[in-house]
Parts: sequence; structure tokens; C-alpha cells
Amino acid sequence: MIKVIKKGISQEAAADMDSKVKVTVETILKDIGARGDTAVRELSEKFDSWSPQEFRLGDDEIEAAISRLPQQTIDDIKFAQTQIRRFAEIQKAALRDVEEETMPGVFLGHKNIPVNSVGCYIPGGKYPMVASAHMSVLTAKVAGVKRVIACAPPHGGGPNDAIVAAMHFAGADEIYCLGGVQAVGAMALGTESINSVDMLVGPGNAFVAEAKRQLYGRVGIDLFAGPTETLVIADETCDGEMAATDLLGQAEHGTNSPAILLTTSEKLVADTQREIERQLETLATADIAGQAWRDYGQIILCDTDEEMLAEADRIASEHVQVMTHDPDYFLDNMTNYGALFLGPETNVAYGDKVIGTNHTLPTKLAARYTGGLWVGKFIKTCTYQRVSPEATATVGEYCSRLCALEGFAGHQAQADLRVARYK
Repeated sequence: MIKVIKKGISQEAAADMDSKVKVTVETILKDIGARGDTAVRELSEKFDSWSPQEFRLGDDEIEAAISRLPQQTIDDIKFAQTQIRRFAEIQKAALRDVEEETMPGVFLGHKNIPVNSVGCYIPGGKYPMVASAHMSVLTAKVAGVKRVIACAPPHGGGPNDAIVAAMHFAGADEIYCLGGVQAVGAMALGTESINSVDMLVGPGNAFVAEAKRQLYGRVGIDLFAGPTETLVIADETCDGEMAATDLLGQAEHGTNSPAILLTTSEKLVADTQREIERQLETLATADIAGQAWRDYGQIILCDTDEEMLAEADRIASEHVQVMTHDPDYFLDNMTNYGALFLGPETNVAYGDKVIGTNHTLPTKLAARYTGGLWVGKFIKTCTYQRVSPEATATVGEYCSRLCALEGFAGHQAQADLRVARYK
């Protein structure tokens, strides 16, 4: 039997907050579309108190940012990018162009073509999300995207040196110190000083996520990425300290970040609740993580692994940490998740920052129909066909009759012309 020990915020309350965000974003995007750079500058002044002479960083500013960083920081960024590049290259190698003769004289194929331009949003208001530069800019470059631009908001009164370095090392062609909806809108819609892109990628707060949702169709997007979600699946083999640490470690992303414990152990429920309260007394980000846990945290108690599996697929969480006697059971049987972290030896922070898998992942049940950001998201798989004269006469006769069946006279004429010419 499945028993909810702790409930999170109601769906109605969450929907009410979403509707308010929707209206705000719609107004901002209309303003950017109408007034371009003027609107972007006013919005940057309003929300970030930031209005430099140019939002785009010049080569000297980029070099200066890198020069201010300790060598250890530069080495750490490059280590992380090496891991992410390596896995992205492995993923790209799994994609291949094909062409096959499917019947005599009929050759069908597809080509994998990178999109031409991508805009990457790197969050940096509350936390300087250095890792997001690796995940978006670098992955796009491995995919073969020709023009990759990157935007991050000011942090501490100006561009964040580490984010700028990460963008540059990842291969960004244009770097802007610009945040929020104004950055996403400028990249997608274009302004006098920023040429529009074909695709938007990268995580962000609720306003950035809503802006991407509203701009989808005008440009492509990676996925709908809302507030960070984490699900810890654990049994009696897990202890309260480990479970609490992994829950709070993701709850600190934002006050609306859901963190859920799914377990078959009553003892773990009690131990985790006590440990969460203890850790919140000393955690530097307790003000954020604590509110997220109070408002969005959940604890669900199940009788069996099978029940936990069913609940996990229903929840379809962005991050799923599995600490049970048999983690591979969930790897083999789960279908709805953004990324799995199997066993106590790994954790979501590895995926977020350094290990090589991408941290831009589906939220708000989107894991039911999509995975996370990867090389393939930047690549269009486009088909083509080539037909011999003999084959077109044969195929054309079938096509003619099928077009007539549907009443498409113009389509039928295309087929009939080939039959008449080549039979």
C-alpha cells in the first residue's frame, strides 16, 4: 500500500503561481519584440541594475575575466569540460547518416544536420551556474553548431569571471552579460545588436522557463525545464544522513524545487526527517532549501519495490537517486525519468557539475515523453530520396491510385506525369 507521509504544495496553488508568471513573461516578450534593444536595456536596468555600454563582452574583457581566476579554478573547469566533451562525442558517434536501396531503384536516406545557430542561457543570478556553460555551449559545439551565443546575468555587479571563462573555453562565439527573460527574448526575437538564433537551450528560473515555452515555435528549444526536481528512491540499505543530504542538496536550487523521498522503510522515514532538521541548522543555503522542503517536499512510503517503481514512473522526476539493495531493478524497469543516479557512491551533484552527463533535464512530467539535453537535440535528422527511371514508373502507379483514393488530384498528377515519362 502506498502512503503519503508528507504532502507538498497543492496543484491548484502551483497552477496559480504559473499563471501569474505567464502574464508577466508575455508582456515582456511583446515589449522586446516591439522596441528591441531599448526594451532589453530598460529591463536589464529594472531587474538586474545593469546597463553597460555594450552587453556583449569584447575579447579584452573575456581575457581579463580569465586572468582574474585562480589556476585551480581554470583547471577544474577544463576537467569538467573534458568529461562532458568526451561523453558528448560518444553520443554523437552513435548518430550516423544512412542510405539504403529499399527496393530496386529506390534509394532512401537521412542526413544528420546541426542547426545553424543556438542561444544558450546560463543562470547566474542566485548562483553562478558555471556548469550550465559546459552543458549547453560545449555540447552544441560538439554537435557542429556554427554559431553559439551565450547569455548570463550579472553576478555581484558585473559578469561572473568563472562563467565567462567556461563560456569561452566551451567555444561560445558571442558572450553577453544579460539575464532573465530579456536575454532569452533578445536571443530568440533578435534586436538591433543581437541577431536572432534558431534554437534556445539552457535551464533557468520560472520566468526563463515560461519565456522558452512562449517562444517555442518561433525558435526550437531543448525542453521545458522548470524548477529542479529530485526523487530519492531508498530502502533499509540507505541511512537518514545520505537521504537527507541528497534531498536538501537539490532543494537548495530554489524555494519551489520539489524533493521527494520514496521508500519502503519506516525507519528511514523517521531518520531522514530528523536528519533534515539537523542539517538545516547548519546548511549555508538553509533559507532556500528549508522553504523548498517545507512547501514542496514529500515523503511516500511503499510496501514493495514494485510499488516504488510505479510511483517513480508516475512522478517522472528530473533527477532520480536510487539507493536500494538492487539499483539495477530501477534501471531495467523505470521508463519516466530525466537521469538516474545508481547507488550511494554517486549523486545528482556529480551529474550537475562534472561527471559528463548533461544536467539540462525534463521537469514537470516532461520525462514521460523526452530525455534531457544531448548532442542529438542540436541535430536535425532530415530524409531524402533518389529514384531510378524504372522504379519511378512502378512507384508512380501505386502513388496515383492512392492519391485518387484520397481525392488529391494534384498529387495524382505528379505521379501520373512520372509514369507517362518513364514507363
